[in-house]
Amino acid sequence: MLTRELLAKVRKIEIRTRRIVDELTGGAYHSVFKGKGIEFNEVREYLAGDDVRAIDWNVTARMGLPYIKKFVEERELTVFLLVDISASGDFGSRGRAKNEHFAELAAVLAFSAVRNQDQVGLLMFSDQEELYLPPRKGRRHVLRLVRDLLACERRSRGTNIAHALQTMMRVVKRRAVVFVLSDFMDSDFQTALRSANRYHDVVALRVHDPCELAIPVTRGLLSVEDAESGKAMIFPSFRRGAREAYATQMRDMRAATERSCLRAGVDLIDIRNDEDYVAPIMRFFRQRQQRRLH
Repeated sequence: MLTRELLAKVRKIEIRTRRIVDELTGGAYHSVFKGKGIEFNEVREYLAGDDVRAIDWNVTARMGLPYIKKFVEERELTVFLLVDISASGDFGSRGRAKNEHFAELAAVLAFSAVRNQDQVGLLMFSDQEELYLPPRKGRRHVLRLVRDLLACERRSRGTNIAHALQTMMRVVKRRAVVFVLSDFMDSDFQTALRSANRYHDVVALRVHDPCELAIPVTRGLLSVEDAESGKAMIFPSFRRGAREAYATQMRDMRAATERSCLRAGVDLIDIRNDEDYVAPIMRFFRQRQQRRLH
């Protein structure tokens, strides 16, 4: 892709995402995530009514009296984007691939972060680390991030969400809000998701295409290819039993992801790549606000 074309695409995404960034930074982003980051300050003697979960058991054992840890709110937040660029993201039945949705969603979150003077970092992954940008502040950094999202050429076609989460835990030392953008066509990532969410605030954004959930009916045989493995098969889509078996398999995969997120304590935002993503993101922020108030 020519540099001029790439810069034009970056600029187009910045303009397209400005409205939702304005909405998020108008209050929702700040109230949901600001104050989530805290750092240790000192210990003091336990007083009646204090949260027992804050007790420092090492100091309590040494002093013979209960002491609790005092924390202060971090003045800035670290937002980290884990973006799946595996081959399954190339699919799009309504004229827009899932990978395009990932790039625009990541841009919204990145521009929202820098608008609030927060740092933002990026890890693009397949079944290996594809590109890493350390967290930094500023519009120039976000423009580079968006450019890399659009221009990065993956080295591998597969998906390994667990490996991506483990890599993030290794490189991101400070507590962060971590957004995982993927179609989650993977398995065996629940343990890594739970471990990451113990220290960070992890949010999963699952983008799917409606045609992935059900095989269309045709008169003859349908050729189907796995984008990541390259394996092809001839599918008898005219047979109801074959279509129902496929739909059941997809429902099971989606349900497994939902269980993994639930057990890990991770919020899951579901987004269709043929629909506007603004409504589900704003709904998530409203739900988060309500939970914090109760």
